[in-house]
Amino acid sequence: RCVPTASPNLAFVPACLPPHPAEVQELQRFVSSSRKLFVMTGAGISTESGIPDYRSEGVGLYARSERRPIQHAEFIRSASARQRYWARNFVGWPQFSSHQPNMAHLVLRHWEELGKLHWLVTQNVDALHTKAGSQRVTELHGCTHRVFCLTCGDQTLRSELQEHFEALNPSWKAEALGVAPDGDVFLTDEQVLSFQVPSCRKCGGILKPDVTFFGDTVSREKVDFVHQRLAESDSMLVAGSSMQVYSGYRFALAAREKQLPIAVLNIGPTRLDHFASLKLNSRCGELLPLIV
Repeated sequence: RCVPTASPNLAFVPACLPPHPAEVQELQRFVSSSRKLFVMTGAGISTESGIPDYRSEGVGLYARSERRPIQHAEFIRSASARQRYWARNFVGWPQFSSHQPNMAHLVLRHWEELGKLHWLVTQNVDALHTKAGSQRVTELHGCTHRVFCLTCGDQTLRSELQEHFEALNPSWKAEALGVAPDGDVFLTDEQVLSFQVPSCRKCGGILKPDVTFFGDTVSREKVDFVHQRLAESDSMLVAGSSMQVYSGYRFALAAREKQLPIAVLNIGPTRLDHFASLKLNSRCGELLPLIV
């Protein structure tokens, strides 16, 4: 099956030069000599789908605003923090959930179909790898498309919760001011005050997106599972991540310890640059489709 083309949205992609033919050759050699490739992706693979990242120079959320994502402890502790989170998320959801995979996601799915890609771990919560059809995938930080109850663990689809929000807030209106990487938008405090947040339908508990917020940790089982997939692999490709977050970086450290060749494809510096076998400064959606 040929990989379909998807035109990139470059609003949130840092400026970079097109891939140099020598770089294409180097990555081709790296991928060709790998039989069981372990791939880890970050926000930089989804920027071409129109989702901003946090850290990119000039275009990332941190460069454009003072805003910081919600902290786990704050969400658990504060009802007003949850109200603010869900109000923003409610406004941002229709746009965030409509984002589609780009060329990079489609290429990685194609590599999986060919048996080249052994396992894919994404640090993203946007479900774009799943939408692209990838199956050998672990969502390291969860996924915004699922919601669960902190008390009884009951899971619901985020799309179903949207209908619940609409029913509870029939006349609530808010104008979104810009969008953030996790589907959240900017709202004023006044807009948020009257927003009604539903409780779990089964037990009345607190609902939380099935994502690892900043300050929370990835479950031991998931970390162990990813380490097992890495142990079965013979090389590692990092695509679209600066690897600043330890939950992902630990797997690069493990790959280095196993002396696996590591290739990094990311616009801008990463934490792996000093020990990666190969560092490429290109757009994922521009370079990956050139690899046969």
